[in-house]
Amino acid sequence: MFLNIKEINANELADWLQEGDSPFRVIDVREIREISRGTIPGAEPMPLATVPLRTNELEQHEKLVFVCHSGARSAQACAFLQQQGYSNVYNLSGGIVGWAASGMPALPPSNPY
Repeated sequence: MFLNIKEINANELADWLQEGDSPFRVIDVREIREISRGTIPGAEPMPLATVPLRTNELEQHEKLVFVCHSGARSAQACAFLQQQGYSNVYNLSGGIVGWAASGMPALPPSNPY
């Protein structure tokens, strides 16, 4: 979708979650009212508008997967962080819609905002 942004699909992310070999964080950049309807298990809420204010919570060496409704806002988060020097960021292609369409569970957030 966006140039130079690494993407991961729902099945790949599900594999990463199941394997647990390499640590990573899943960040949901939708608004809280959207996240409350369901998100990827273990995802952390961080609405897109707050990402620039919360970069201190994200380590540049961490593997970070961003998710939103369709993949557009999470791609924006990835692009912004790449401009800030982050290189290990991934966009979930298709967003939570693609995740659910792949038969993956969308649960209430485990750690509310």
